[in-house]
Amino acid sequence: MAVALIAATLGSAAAAQTPFPASVPQGSLVIGSVAPGSTVRYADRNLRVTPGGNVVFGVGRDVNGTLQVSVRSPTGATQEFSIAVTPRDWPVERIVGVPPRTVEPPPALAERIRREQARVVAARTRDAARSDFLETFIWPATGRISGRFGNHRVYVVEGRDVPGSAHSGMDIAAPAGTPVKAPASGVVTFADADLYLTGGTVLLDHGHGVSSNFLHLSRIDVKVGQVVAQGEVIGAVGKSGRATGPHLHWGLNWFDVRLDPLLLPGIRD
Repeated sequence: MAVALIAATLGSAAAAQTPFPASVPQGSLVIGSVAPGSTVRYADRNLRVTPGGNVVFGVGRDVNGTLQVSVRSPTGATQEFSIAVTPRDWPVERIVGVPPRTVEPPPALAERIRREQARVVAARTRDAARSDFLETFIWPATGRISGRFGNHRVYVVEGRDVPGSAHSGMDIAAPAGTPVKAPASGVVTFADADLYLTGGTVLLDHGHGVSSNFLHLSRIDVKVGQVVAQGEVIGAVGKSGRATGPHLHWGLNWFDVRLDPLLLPGIRD
C-alpha cells in the first residue's frame, strides 16, 4: 500500500528519501515512511512504527512554527527532519437554538459532563499496533458540511453571546436515521447512547493513537471491543445531546490532539 502524506502519495523510493512532508497545515494527520525497525521521536513521544516502516502523528489546531522529528535507523544513524506548519484562518460560527443548560450548566450537570468527558479522554489513550489509519478514509455519511473543524464557536443564549471552545470536528447535516459508516477499519473503544453534551457517542480506534469519534447519534449498532471493517454501519445520524438539528459530528484525534477530517487524503468537500 502506498503511504499518503497529507494530499500526496509517495512511492517507496521517494518515501525513502522524503519520509515526511516539508510542510503541513494546522490540524493535519501526518503519515511518514521510515526504515522498518527505526526509532522515531516526535513531541517527546516515541512513535510506534509498523512492520512496514509507517509512523503517524497529529499536528494540533494551534501549533505554529516548525516541528522536529528525530529518526534513528536500525544501523544507529540519526536524522532530524523539520516540518513547517502552515497557519489557517479560523472563522467565528454563531450557534443559535441550543438549550441554555448545555452551554452554562449548573454545578450538578457540569460534574456529570466532566465525568463523561474523562471517560472519552481515557479511551483516546490507547496505542494499539493496528494500522487501519493507512486506509484511504471514506465519508461516514453524505450531506452538507454544516460545521467545520477549528472554527471559533459562540453560542447565543437568551440574546447573549457566550464564547465556546473551538469546534473539535466536522459536522455533516443529514436526515435523522441516516446510516453512519466506519470511515476506516478499527476497534470500538467507547459506545454510550446518553452523554449529556454529545448524546449517542462512539469512538473507533484506527491504531497508533489515531481515532474517530461520532457524536449525536440516534442509534448505536456496535459495542465496545467490536472490530469493524471500513464501510460497516456503526449507528445512525441523530440530534441527541447539544444539537440544533440532525447531523453527524465526525471528529478525528491523535491521542488528545484534535485534527481536521477534511485534511485526510482522499477526503474532499
